[in-house]
Amino acid sequence: MTTPAPDRAPGADPELKSAIQRHIAGLGASLTGLSRRIHGHPETAFTEHRAAAWCAGALSDAGFAVTAPAYGLDTAFAATTGSGPLTVAIACEYDALPGLGHACGHNLIAAAGIGAALGLAPYADELGLTVRVLGTPAEERGAGKALMLEAGAFEGVDAAMMVHPCPFEMSDFRSFALGTLSITYTGRSAHPSLNPHEGRNAADALTVAQVALGLLRQQLPPEWRVHGITTEAGTAPNAIPARATAEYEIRALAAEDLRELRERVEACFRAGALATGCEVTLERPEPDYLDFRGDPELIRLWTANARELGRPEPVERAPFACTDMGNVSHAVPSIHPVLDISGGTCGPHEPEFAEAAVSPVAERALLDGAVAMAWTAADLAYARGRRTGPADPA
Repeated sequence: MTTPAPDRAPGADPELKSAIQRHIAGLGASLTGLSRRIHGHPETAFTEHRAAAWCAGALSDAGFAVTAPAYGLDTAFAATTGSGPLTVAIACEYDALPGLGHACGHNLIAAAGIGAALGLAPYADELGLTVRVLGTPAEERGAGKALMLEAGAFEGVDAAMMVHPCPFEMSDFRSFALGTLSITYTGRSAHPSLNPHEGRNAADALTVAQVALGLLRQQLPPEWRVHGITTEAGTAPNAIPARATAEYEIRALAAEDLRELRERVEACFRAGALATGCEVTLERPEPDYLDFRGDPELIRLWTANARELGRPEPVERAPFACTDMGNVSHAVPSIHPVLDISGGTCGPHEPEFAEAAVSPVAERALLDGAVAMAWTAADLAYARGRRTGPADPA
């Protein structure tokens, strides 16, 4: 038996972990093939029918009990194997970005999650594990995991995990809390020369709100963010706009701060209506994305396993993104490590990152991520006093 690294407590049986790694390596061609198929057929939020079916099919073929669709979402699924007392959930994302395809690398997330689950499947009962794979649509827009969490997808789960591609390596990932806001102003159309006094300019209402937001930023903490776009502000210059719309996002370091920020931002939009005599409707198109809070025990186990696989040393970074996995982390101990696939040459939501997501470096990260997640689940079972593998005496 190998001697554990000095910076970690003893984990699951090394021979069993080697067997898991060999099993995943043997699936390498099918896992990279799955990743490339998803990458080649990008589907945006709540339309990921092919990606969900391919992932669920791979698990069904391996003997998992699969439910699809699941939790009230057409492109969600749940798959389970093993009957142990410790339940680990592995989240698979597979939605693409409008116009950018898989520039966030969700093809890799899905395939790595499937790989980890398939690697654990033959040994789940031996480890004392129940492995639950959740196909989670609409991470980029729609907060699919938040909806699934509300519907009970993570009930009975002891730990949840996923990996994400990035331009650097992190074990202790942190994220902003994110809220979205849809704004609609309704005014009254009129001729801008003949009878402008009879109009109520919806575009002016939005302008007033945007000026108020610009002034508000001076009083906001530096970590808070407010940004958005105008989506409609009239159709012709010779008609006072009776309708104006916008889409905005707000970000803060913690969910508690997000609530205060939303109140202050919404007040600016109401001010636009008050100043111009228009009506305003403020809607939340999706649940808030909560800040991600990683579990220290899982982070420690993951870091040791990633190091054992020869992954780059993790860096520490301030929050820089948002994810609906944050909602899960508020309810279940979770990790969301990120894996370097571009060496810092490009980052998520750039066209170049979509190209990087099918590179040899990315596919190495896919397999490493699958192995490290499977090993982390095995080590967690050991740490919780579960069975430790075939090398231990009966």
